[in-house]
Parts: sequence; C-alpha cells; structure tokens
Amino acid sequence: MPHPRRTPLAAAAGALAAVLAVSPAPAAPPAEPTATGNAWTADLTVVDADDVGVRWTDAGLRLADTASRPAAQRRQTAGGMLVTAPHPLAAPANRVRADVEATPGGAVEVAARGWRSGAWTEWRSLSGAAVFDQPVTRVQIRVALTAERPTAAPTVRAVRLVADSVAAVTAATPGLTYRVYATREGLVGGTTANGHVIVSRDHFVALPSARGLAPKNTGDYTVRVCTTTRSRCEYAPVWDMGPWNTKDDYWNPSSVRESWKDLPQGRPEAQAAYQSGYNGGRDQFGRVVGSPAGIDLADGTFWDGLLLTDNAWVDVAYLWTGSGTRGRIGSGPLNIRSGPATSNPVVGLAATYANVPIECSVTGQSVSGPYRTTSQWNRLASGHFVSHAYVSSVTGAIPAC
Repeated sequence: MPHPRRTPLAAAAGALAAVLAVSPAPAAPPAEPTATGNAWTADLTVVDADDVGVRWTDAGLRLADTASRPAAQRRQTAGGMLVTAPHPLAAPANRVRADVEATPGGAVEVAARGWRSGAWTEWRSLSGAAVFDQPVTRVQIRVALTAERPTAAPTVRAVRLVADSVAAVTAATPGLTYRVYATREGLVGGTTANGHVIVSRDHFVALPSARGLAPKNTGDYTVRVCTTTRSRCEYAPVWDMGPWNTKDDYWNPSSVRESWKDLPQGRPEAQAAYQSGYNGGRDQFGRVVGSPAGIDLADGTFWDGLLLTDNAWVDVAYLWTGSGTRGRIGSGPLNIRSGPATSNPVVGLAATYANVPIECSVTGQSVSGPYRTTSQWNRLASGHFVSHAYVSSVTGAIPAC
C-alpha cells in the first residue's frame, strides 16, 4: 500500500514546475548541442542513472514503457524526469529561458539550476524565465513528463535554451535554519523522487519542494538536522519530496516561495494546516493533514544519526542557502566528533554525498581513510569535527583555525 502521507512519483514530477505551453513536434530531430555557449539545445538523448521513468526514441523523449506494469498501475498517473549534463556558459549569466517543442498530451515541465560560488542554486521553473540571484557559469536542465493515461503522454522533441543577464533579484538569506517537525519515512524498497531505491537504515531526507531536490547520488542540496538540544546532528542529502506537499519551499521568503506566500517564512504549510486549520486543514492534494511535519527522515538518519525513537521537533539548516567552503563526504555515514580525534565523543553522522560547511582545519589524530592518510580535521559550522581522510573533494579554501 502507498505511504499515507506521500505522493506518487508521477504526482511529484507533476509538481516540479509550472506547465509550459508546447508546440507541435517538428519533423527533424533536435540539433546537436554545442560544447559551450549561451544559446544551446539540451541533449535529451542521454538517459542514465540520475534519470527516472523516461527513455529516448526516434520520436523524442518519452515516458518509459508502461506495458509491463499491472493494469491497476497503468491506470494511474505516470511520470518521469530527465536531468541533463551541466552546460558551460561562454559568459556568466543570471537568466535562462527555454523554448520547448513537444507533442500535445499530458504535461511537460522544465526547470533549471545554475552553478555559482562553488554550489548549485535551487531549481527554478523555466515557465517564462529562471532568474538567479547572481551570475552562474554552468546551467543544468531538468525535464519532467506527466501523463494522465498511456494514450495521453507527451513526447519532447527539443528544449532550446538561451542564457543572458538582467538586473539581479534579492538573494535569499544565507544559512537559513528553522525548527520543524520531523517524521520517519521508512518505505524501504521504495523509490525516491530522484530515483534512489531506499535501503535499510538509509541516510537522506525529504523536503516538500522540488526546489531543493538533489540529483541521485549527489549532495548538491544538503541539510543539517539536529535535535533541539543539539546533542546529535546529521548532515544528509535531500533525495525525496514530502511529507504531505511537493510545492512548499517554506524556508524561502514570500517573494521567492512557490506556494502559500502568506505564511511566515519557515512555517511549513502542513504545520499551519494541522495546528491552525490553514487551507481547511488540508495539503495541496486535498488530503486532511495528520501531522505538522516539515521534513521526513530516512531510517538511518532518524535512528542512527539523531538517535530518535519517535517523531520529534528538530532544527534544520538548509545549507545551500549559506555560503563558504564545502567539503563532500565521499564515504559515510561518517562519525562527527566533538574534537579532532577518534577518542572524542560521536555527536552525529554525515551521510555519503553530503556537502558539509567547513569553517577551518586543525591538526589532530592521524587517520587513514579512503582518500588519504592525514592528521587534518575539519571543523564544521556546527563546531563539530570530521576527519579529512573521508572528504573526497572541497569547494573553496580551508583556512587554519
């Protein structure tokens, strides 16, 4: 049976961005993408591990074949998405526009994100244009397809893009942290919105918006989740959408927030619905909200990272809204310690692929790890420490403490 609080992948894909107007498909195939430049055609032909439920055919990008699915499932809404390879720009730009050629039927949604200051922006809808707070040097595109039934499925022939610059919009406040209610996701064996198959005691989180959804096997969007006493924390990538909603980026200010702009920044819609009857006590799909949850935790994050035994309030930092040096955890879950030695108490975990904020480094116990043998320990923004032996890459410079 489906999880009572979650939304099928197809519905999640349908909530990724505003539906774009489509035009009839041309007879010719899409042009080959250029290697670099500010006008290019997205390469839709490469379907790989970070893509979900789509395939490339002579006709174009389509949903994966549903013929082998049980009849009951074939009657349900189908959806899938493709994430293209990052495209380098010839010149930095802060606006991206798209022209989409697709056959009628179902819905096509296209979103973009940009690389700047050593990190990715949030995904932005290309219905109209995506405008970033500062110029970006690379752009990545995500194409989502939704079909109400197999006979009404879209086929995308081409997505042509142009990047240029306009007056910048106000940036989100860096380092946003809010106290929200956390629930345990479970669903071992299920598939997340980014295509990850959930394993026992997994380490990731779900947020109710696609704007902070990391592609499979990346920590491009990472949160730091801590107990309210700060006795335990985990750094974990955002790999799923939910609970309850899929268009509620509640951490953003109302000027940026996709839905429910009248709610205070940091207040999830589900919390407002549950506590004060907001939206008639229902989520975006019309379901009666049964908890104030603003984040779902995979079992390993819930049980091992935070040592929780029941749903609880937690403090969540949305790390992509911050700035500064980031280190990628290449092998985890990695112990986070109170000091620069394995004899110091463990105060939490950092999941594989998590991007952790590094303030500075100190010399401590020498550790042999998968990437190096080193006595360097990195102090995180929480004041805790991780061995550099387990950090696969760093964006930015790490000063001495």
